[in-house]
Amino acid sequence: MHLFPALALLAAASSPSAAIYVPIREYSGNTFFDTWDFWGNIDNTTWGNVTYLNKTTAMTQRLAYVDDDNGHAIIRVDNTTNIPSAPVVNRPSVRITSQDAYGAGDLVIIDVAHVPTGCSVWPSFWTLGVGKEWPHAGEIDIIEGINLQTSNQMAMHSDPGCMQAPQPGQTGLTLNTDCGSADGRGCIVGETKHNSFGAGFNKAGGGVFATQLDVSGVYIWFWGRADIPEQITTATSTSNINVTAFGLPSAAYPVSGCNYTQFFGPQQLVILTTLCGVWAGVPNTYAQTCPGTCISNVIGSGSPAYDEAYWDIAYIRTYFAQDQASLSSSSSSPSAAAAAMSATGNTSPTSASEASSASIASTAPTTENSTGTQGNGALRVGKTLLLQGLLTIISVFSLLTGLF
Repeated sequence: MHLFPALALLAAASSPSAAIYVPIREYSGNTFFDTWDFWGNIDNTTWGNVTYLNKTTAMTQRLAYVDDDNGHAIIRVDNTTNIPSAPVVNRPSVRITSQDAYGAGDLVIIDVAHVPTGCSVWPSFWTLGVGKEWPHAGEIDIIEGINLQTSNQMAMHSDPGCMQAPQPGQTGLTLNTDCGSADGRGCIVGETKHNSFGAGFNKAGGGVFATQLDVSGVYIWFWGRADIPEQITTATSTSNINVTAFGLPSAAYPVSGCNYTQFFGPQQLVILTTLCGVWAGVPNTYAQTCPGTCISNVIGSGSPAYDEAYWDIAYIRTYFAQDQASLSSSSSSPSAAAAAMSATGNTSPTSASEASSASIASTAPTTENSTGTQGNGALRVGKTLLLQGLLTIISVFSLLTGLF
């Protein structure tokens, strides 16, 4: 990004920036899992009744694989193992974290054909800030829901001081405005479009979600399969994307309520499915859509309870704003989050839970990095952090000098 376009973006801070985005990376096909780390531990962040498998075990047990027929990535909960009622009631599942991190000026698009659904099921596709304990570098929930929920729920989590601005310009319904709320709920927006989650989403053929990370704010769009913009349906891995054609987002978090570069660091992508836990397993919450007890689903053979508990992902594509390319010599590559964590002394996946930092320190999950590019990655993360620092300085300078 040139410095003057950066100022122009700040001037238009109440709406998504008009920008052409150029491709960074596509996660798809036989190489989908090559640049992700597998958690390889219990769910020590949301305390679900699962054990997240390492990469080798997950692929051997066919809980993470690429479909030979269509090249889609399948990530599922085990539905064949008989789980006893004691002593530990944990079912095998998968959590993966991207080795790349993304920041202000980036765009993430995911095409999902099927989301995990069912009683006790809690899937999510989200981003997690690197280099700091949760929530100091932020979290953005893009796809999330529980049990037999039928509508997607989007949210942001941050330190205190980040709010969703009034009248943000979105089609979704705001449920909570405080991103740094003490109860950990975050600033929540419920999707109002039909078939955005659960069985209805799957029956309709899924859909596409786009997330723009920008100095003007964070914006999330959803389109059902029949309504996906033509520029996305006809795009290839090398196509540019123009976000001005997207229309109003489902969820909007403009900078007037929350300064993105102040509250959010470089973000890793996370895909997981847990069971029960601190949301789906709360008795009163579980009873709203499901019978019996949450744990009763986990115990036993796993079928048919978890036959629909799987992700089917056609691709994830990431992009960089074209007008920012001149400020970053790494515009063709995202930052490598694994290297950023290595620089802080943390070689394990970062926690996303406010409830478990002490436990994570004592039961650190394993990783299976498959790249040898951490030296280059550290440089890219440094440039990402430098970019965000420059944008923050520009914002403060602009306010002080009355440019706006």
